[in-house]
Amino acid sequence: MNRARDLWRRMAEPSLVRRSTLAMIPVFLVIWLTLLGYVYWDNRTYLAEAPGLKSYGDSLLTAVDDLPEEAEARAFIAATLRSTNLRRKDDRRLSGSLSFELARANGGIAVFTSPGWRWEEGEATTRPEITTTQQHWRYDKTRGEWRLRILNPRRTHQAFLSYNARGLVPYLLIALPLVMLAIALTMRRSLRPLSQLAQRIDARSADDLRPVGIQTRHHELAPLVQALDALLLRLRATVERERAFVQDAAHEMRTPLAVIGAQAHVLARSNDSAARAEAGQHLDQAIARAAHLSNQLLTLAALDGAQDRQARTLDLASWLRDALARSASAAAARGIDLELDSPDALSRNVDLPAFDSILQNLLENAVRHGRQGGRVLVRLLPNGPNGWRLSVQDDGAGVAQADRPHLFERFFRSPTVQASGTGLGLAIVRQAAQRMGGSASLIEGLAGRGLGVLVETSGPAEAPRA
Repeated sequence: MNRARDLWRRMAEPSLVRRSTLAMIPVFLVIWLTLLGYVYWDNRTYLAEAPGLKSYGDSLLTAVDDLPEEAEARAFIAATLRSTNLRRKDDRRLSGSLSFELARANGGIAVFTSPGWRWEEGEATTRPEITTTQQHWRYDKTRGEWRLRILNPRRTHQAFLSYNARGLVPYLLIALPLVMLAIALTMRRSLRPLSQLAQRIDARSADDLRPVGIQTRHHELAPLVQALDALLLRLRATVERERAFVQDAAHEMRTPLAVIGAQAHVLARSNDSAARAEAGQHLDQAIARAAHLSNQLLTLAALDGAQDRQARTLDLASWLRDALARSASAAAARGIDLELDSPDALSRNVDLPAFDSILQNLLENAVRHGRQGGRVLVRLLPNGPNGWRLSVQDDGAGVAQADRPHLFERFFRSPTVQASGTGLGLAIVRQAAQRMGGSASLIEGLAGRGLGVLVETSGPAEAPRA
């Protein structure tokens, strides 16, 4: 019982071999209809005119012409009719029996007439040799001393198609299993390299991300192998990037944690109030740096992740004004004047966490690295019907040209920059811009000094409402 259930389960599973094999059934149905149509087309003249009847009647007239005696002619025609109808009876392609009438050419009475003979009235004898009615083909010809008339039952189109349709079935039933077997064997043999490829990949360890390395001889498998190699290459790059990220993060966290540990030791062991106050200050700074670094790492990890984007329609201008208000106290502490160049309203569909990360990091970097008593200009403009452009520029000391290509790298800090930082701000900005289908680039600062960052997106084809 279990074996039968397992067999049925395997038969119910989708299979390319079984699907390709069973696909031959409708293919053979099409072949059957095509052959039937070809046979019908090839015999359309016979169905319309019965050309064989003329040659048959002419041969009988030729034979009767050599028999001037009525008795001999009657016997010959009767024997011929009987023999012909017996053959027709055994031939399933033909229906009904022939009927003859043999008479003297001078209009004398008939010397032979088939039983039940009835030549439709109103048909002139001067018509062509072959004429048709709804039921018969008719042959009427005079030669020498005799006139021969033949009634041959017409074969209808339906009868012709019905006979040939049945006649083609045995041949197709013989060919169908042979063709299906050949296709099944061919498909199994053709899919064998794919099974070997699957086994080779399945035998790998979880951390083996090397290229498949198969030089396939089959043209159809080459795109699959290339796609797998490309996927493994991307996975290897991702793993290496994450490993480097973890190492860099651990290195960056080591410093504030070491400071926290040292200052906590001072607070626990020292009796000097001044030393304890200084240790407390350093401890607060280290804790703040560790908290900031943790938040930056979490933000970057969230942007790197594959979670669904939280897209919604937002007034970017209003959101930008709120972000500037949150940065106003930090800017005022350094005497920096924040300026905004933006339309009153700019409604766009954005990934809100990504957009907020861009604003927060650009404004924080500009205020931290800007000139004491300087200015920061924030400009927001539309970019096409659905996109936007955001730039933040300062007039600070700027960054050396040699260091600029590395500013979007994670944990990179230019040695020429005095202000502290985690080295993750611009990396977060670039990742967030890419998450929204845009880009981030460096531009010049204000008045020939400082540095600026430009983020721009083209936006989706249609901005859905939240």
